[in-house]
Amino acid sequence: MALTVSPKYQVVIPKDVREALSIKAGSKIVVILKGGIAYLVPEKTVDKLRGFIKDVHKKFPLRDKRDRSL
Repeated sequence: MALTVSPKYQVVIPKDVREALSIKAGSKIVVILKGGIAYLVPEKTVDKLRGFIKDVHKKFPLRDKRDRSL
């Protein structure tokens, strides 16, 4: 998918991409440059991240039970 840069250096994010990423007017986007590629990543608020790592320690334990001292 190709985008056109306007004379003011603006681009329009296609509707299907906006919907897939839940981007609305006023949303913040983080631009990450790596290896000559610009990645546009929607910025997540703390409220949206709440619970994101809930129970991760149960799914991916960092150490065995025998390594834990009580």
